[in-house]
Amino acid sequence: MNAKTLTIASAFVAFMLAVGPVGAQTATPDAAAPAATAPADANAAAPGPAGITPPTASVKNPYGIQALWETGDFVSHGVLGLLAIMSLGTWYIFFTKYWEQARLMNQAKTTEKKFWTAANLEDGIDKLGKNNVFRNVAERGQQAMARQGGMLSQADWVQMSLNRAVEEENARLGGGISFLASVGSTAPFVGLFGTVWGILNALTAIGIAGQASIDKVAGPVGEALIMTAMGLLVAVPAVLCYNFLVRRNKVLGEKFRSFANDLQTYLLSSKR
Repeated sequence: MNAKTLTIASAFVAFMLAVGPVGAQTATPDAAAPAATAPADANAAAPGPAGITPPTASVKNPYGIQALWETGDFVSHGVLGLLAIMSLGTWYIFFTKYWEQARLMNQAKTTEKKFWTAANLEDGIDKLGKNNVFRNVAERGQQAMARQGGMLSQADWVQMSLNRAVEEENARLGGGISFLASVGSTAPFVGLFGTVWGILNALTAIGIAGQASIDKVAGPVGEALIMTAMGLLVAVPAVLCYNFLVRRNKVLGEKFRSFANDLQTYLLSSKR
């Protein structure tokens, strides 16, 4: 009985010794698999040195203004060129007239301070300076006072000379502003012409391709929309600049007329 028990125990121990190494060998690859794949996963998830992600390649817009200029025909180039000339002319006239108006505003202030505080007419004219437009009005009144006899009286000569001087200054001040009105009224129609031309190109592309696919019509339709936007972009600033300059011209015109009326009253009263 003891011998049989020993035999069974020996067999069991031998079986355990045989199964143990095999289980350890089969378990080792499973345990080591994450360690082997861990470096690959870590490298794949790494964003880059110091956590900086590599920049992505920029995609060029095939339907922008640059693409329109590169792929457009002579009509598209002509419309864009005309709108560019209108825009440049608008801003050039606006800034030049604005600076001129600002200069005249300062001259009006100088006239109020220096001319009417002078001892006499000659002294007041000298204080205005050579480039002051109010000096021109004063000199015209002074010359009218020197007229004697004729078909008109001296008072009529003074009034006529002063009114003419004021009208000349107002006309010179309003020169070029009509260009802004023309741009504001015609630029939308120029852009609309480019829009119609772009739609025509889109329909032509559809007819040639035989199907209305997006890649055939996206370019011409985008060209049409760009032309419309460009026309409005030129017209709206032109209208706003025109209204702004006209309003300031009215203020200066009132200053010219007020100065001429006061000067006429002074000249006629001093003559008496």
